[in-house]
Amino acid sequence: MLMRVEGPVKPGLRMESADGRRLVLMQGGVPVLFARQRVTWYGLHYARTGRYVSPLAPLRAELARTVAEFAEPGSEEWTERWAAHGGAGLRAAGDGPLHEGEWHLAPDADRWFVDGNWPKLLAHDPDRGHLTWFGYGDPDEDARDLLPLRALSQPEAPRVKAYRRQYREGVLPPVFAWWISGLNSPVVLDGHDRLTAALAEGGRPRVLLLSRAMDAARIALWAERPVAEYEGRVAALDGPLGPNRVAHVSRQFANTLRAIIQAPAVTRAWPFPGGPAAWDAAVAAHVPGWAPDADR
Repeated sequence: MLMRVEGPVKPGLRMESADGRRLVLMQGGVPVLFARQRVTWYGLHYARTGRYVSPLAPLRAELARTVAEFAEPGSEEWTERWAAHGGAGLRAAGDGPLHEGEWHLAPDADRWFVDGNWPKLLAHDPDRGHLTWFGYGDPDEDARDLLPLRALSQPEAPRVKAYRRQYREGVLPPVFAWWISGLNSPVVLDGHDRLTAALAEGGRPRVLLLSRAMDAARIALWAERPVAEYEGRVAALDGPLGPNRVAHVSRQFANTLRAIIQAPAVTRAWPFPGGPAAWDAAVAAHVPGWAPDADR
């Protein structure tokens, strides 16, 4: 789903940055996540403050079952219904990430999530930790594809048990995540307990990913090479099987264009007031003792 958002200029939930690869996710005036990119660009260190609050209202079981009756869970219609629900909630939220511009809220078009990384979340999700980029491992459990903004509940927690029942029924709503380019990772906007429920049942959650939409000029630039390759391949297809081959190549081309159009744009970050010294002071106040080694 593509959303055109008219405002605000500065959202309640936003990234702020300071020199030295210092990042912080603010919700209102409260820091909810500090991060420091490694100088090697192999990943980042992070620290959650425990202050994050979902901008969306809790999802009731009745709504989950109603949407499942409207459309087959996992189908395009089911996904569109949940995207519309999440988009409306985010537009109405005063402490959400939307600001003026165009946004996507859709399934992962870039196939970011790796099946083998999902089980790591339940076993390894520290409040102060490290995310590895580009599949380096370093160590292996740090190669995770999704960063929760609060600690995950225990699999036997009452709310998680209710969601586990929905998962077994096949009606569990999706997790809403937000792609943040400075973290090179999506974060969980809403659905921490749904995430735990799906993983505790040995499954995988369905995820709707929020991201800023790329502008038309950048889409055109990224599409130049695939368009030229498609035109060349189609021109070379002839013979009795030509029409079938053209249809196959055209479907591949359509998928490529769809992935380009839905690829996330760079996440906007605002300057952290006071710069590095103020960021360091905020770290000492909100996550005392956290001192990441960002120089390796």
